[in-house]
Amino acid sequence: MEKSIIILTILVLGIFHFSFAQDNPREFTYEEGDTTYTMKQYVFCLYTSGTERSQTEAEAAELQKQHLAHLADLQENHNLQMAGPFGDDGTMRGILLFDLDSNQKAIELIEKDPMVINNRLKFECHPIWLAKGTVLR
Repeated sequence: MEKSIIILTILVLGIFHFSFAQDNPREFTYEEGDTTYTMKQYVFCLYTSGTERSQTEAEAAELQKQHLAHLADLQENHNLQMAGPFGDDGTMRGILLFDLDSNQKAIELIEKDPMVINNRLKFECHPIWLAKGTVLR
């Protein structure tokens, strides 16, 4: 009887683990007609205007310099795939796209941005599915 309970427990835990792993894979492949797509989950982050935008012109320029250095570090060391500002002067300021396996990792990296630390920018991050191999032209 005890042996049956142990085996049943192992089976249930194994099924739970398999089910959990399959619920949120980072990549999957599907076919549509004669085309096969491999989808991968990335992290999309949106910068928006922060609550503190009253810095002097010199202070804002210094923060921008530090912000760009931070982005260069993210690209070099933390799988930042794409970054850029929006072309208008609205409340949405720019985007980042990370090849990371969790939003939390992206959040921890962006929280170190001097613009965020000084409340000039806020941000939010979301998982996004993109077809692997697609590129901007």
